[in-house]
Amino acid sequence: MTVQLLTHLGICVSDLERSVAFYRDLFGFVEVGRLVPDAEMTSRLIEIANAELQTVYLERDGWRIELLYYASPGHTGSGVARPLNELGLTHLSFRVTDMAAFQTRLEAAGGSIREDSRLKLPDGDTRALFVLDPDGMRIELIDAPGNPAAVPGTGAG
Repeated sequence: MTVQLLTHLGICVSDLERSVAFYRDLFGFVEVGRLVPDAEMTSRLIEIANAELQTVYLERDGWRIELLYYASPGHTGSGVARPLNELGLTHLSFRVTDMAAFQTRLEAAGGSIREDSRLKLPDGDTRALFVLDPDGMRIELIDAPGNPAAVPGTGAG
């Protein structure tokens, strides 16, 4: 048996349509499917009793995210950004151009800026910043010259 494919990353959201619009309109994701799975099977699979779930799959650059909205029993958590050293998924990361213009669009779309995280790297041309989606999911923005597929700080793709 072999692993065939990384299919998606799941993100729990408090307002499905707001999050669809945020990731679609701001980050350029394309909606590729919606699903309202059977409640009994879903509850068993995800180990949450009486789960009523709605999902939307969004795709960009070969990556797929699944936005999960729980009509019942609702979501848990405060919507405050988790510490980056907390176990589990920590953040998404995107290369952007014109960081200042992107920040303006992000705030208009319901996101927020983590101003204390703003960095200008020693090369003088690379900037990095953490922002939050409307539910507090951390997103790293990198504005750097060169190959956008390069591993940050290495120049290697």
